[in-house]
Amino acid sequence: MDLNFRDSFLLQGAMNQAKNPAIPIDSFEKNWVDMARSQDVLVLLRQIIRVTDMHDKQLSRITGLTMPQLMTMQTLDAEGAITIGVLARKMNLAQATVTSILDRLELKGLVRRERSQTDKRKVLACPTQAGIELLKSAPTTLQDRFIDQFDHLPDWEQSMIVASLQHISGLLNADQIDAAPMLDIGALDRPIQ
Repeated sequence: MDLNFRDSFLLQGAMNQAKNPAIPIDSFEKNWVDMARSQDVLVLLRQIIRVTDMHDKQLSRITGLTMPQLMTMQTLDAEGAITIGVLARKMNLAQATVTSILDRLELKGLVRRERSQTDKRKVLACPTQAGIELLKSAPTTLQDRFIDQFDHLPDWEQSMIVASLQHISGLLNADQIDAAPMLDIGALDRPIQ
């Protein structure tokens, strides 16, 4: 007789119940359901992590950029020439992180830094023509697709998702970790692998 994992688990429960009739048989079914739910959650979390990682690799192959680098380019393209501090605030990132990302983009010739014409103390970052051309051919990001779909959900559903994810973050002791609003894995100022 070939048993799947669930049947094997329930058979073990029935054998334990036969040894100790005080244990109700339905408690084993409940334990199975609880275990199956936790397994479902773990599978779903793993799927999110994997699709994020796969998208990051695809984005790197197509553009030669990481997600944070592409988002920096997109922000500069939308805002025009801005200071590093303003760019960091708009992206909800630390200024040191943005500076490191800009260093890498500047080496690729996609961004340049220049002194402000009105205040020589300020250094502005802006995309180069090569950076603008790269953005035209860049694919829609996974994050943009998520935001577009999430924004179209009813308010109650958005609130339910946020509450569930906050709870999961707490269960994993991740709720105290500082994180940028970016669907990405790893250090944000990392080089391309």
